Amino acid sequence: MKKKDFLPLHGTDYIEYYVSNSLQAARFYQSSFGFQPLAYSGLSTGNDKSQSYVVQQDKIRLVFTSPLHSGSEIGKHIDKHGDGVKVIALLVEDSKKALNETVSRGAECIRDYTSVEDEYGILEISGIKSYGETVHYFINRSGYNGVFLPGYQKWESTYTPEEVGLKFVDHMVGNVGWNEMNIWAKFYSKVMGFSQLVSFDDKDISTDYTALMSKVMSNDNGRIKFPINEPAEGKKSSQIEEYLNFYEGPGVQHIAMATENIIETVTQLKNRGVEFLHVPNEYYDTVMERVGEIDEDLEPLKELKILIDRDDEGYLLQIFTKPVGPRPTVFYEIIQRKGAKSFGKGNFKALFEAIELEQAKRGTL
Repeated sequence: MKKKDFLPLHGTDYIEYYVSNSLQAARFYQSSFGFQPLAYSGLSTGNDKSQSYVVQQDKIRLVFTSPLHSGSEIGKHIDKHGDGVKVIALLVEDSKKALNETVSRGAECIRDYTSVEDEYGILEISGIKSYGETVHYFINRSGYNGVFLPGYQKWESTYTPEEVGLKFVDHMVGNVGWNEMNIWAKFYSKVMGFSQLVSFDDKDISTDYTALMSKVMSNDNGRIKFPINEPAEGKKSSQIEEYLNFYEGPGVQHIAMATENIIETVTQLKNRGVEFLHVPNEYYDTVMERVGEIDEDLEPLKELKILIDRDDEGYLLQIFTKPVGPRPTVFYEIIQRKGAKSFGKGNFKALFEAIELEQAKRGTL
């Protein structure tokens, strides 16, 4: 008999970044990724501590927050990590119950349950600590009709570039330290009721020089997937070690955003200046033998350097951007699933080699 899901999650409500310049960050995601202006919080809304801009594309909401004074916790986070993800907010039916269920199983409360009210209704929020300085908020907005959260107002902007077809957050990858992957996989299993979707060891994900290990944790309905990566021994410094060195600890490495037409989406992103990892043409010489028949023509995929992989239920198409900030930390994945629910193993070698080329240019390999 299937066990009852004690923490029903209905999706990713929003992802909040702490950044040095919230307006410039929001403008970048508008112009480069096609996000639309949604909400604002700052001096004009009565917030004299921080400034936040919120952008949205379909079901993906991103928040960019900057401090307004020195010595703040937000500023300290930016000073240590650079621009990075602080909050992964998850949509729940009962924020108080979500907090009680997770804390009773060993989570550390980072935000007590609160019910916040304004003229648009009542929003419930609570939160727990995750890896590094990352936190999870549990948001119940069923009784709230405001533009985003209480304290925010609609961001009126005349700058609204077209969307590029991004639909929802497919998964979010966390990098943790040496020998910490199993600790955090257990955390998501015990504390949040996730199950392991798939795991990869250093034999699966390695090149001649570097390696990593990964476990993909998923909630009951599959809407939330958190792969957890840790470094593995290799001849040279892996991408995970590079991330940990520059982020100065565990954190969110990349966010995968789903599209229903990856060729169209990636074409638009490239036209807007988004840079992707280079995949050698040789990858495409044997890929069809490995993945079998697909609906798409291979040539446009090859031209755009889109990777193809398969699991037991179907195939997927994916591509990875270069890091979007000065530190080689946060980047993005664009993914289209054609039946595949999980992740295949075939792309990792190509991905690693592409990342190693960039590491070599940076002198961090």
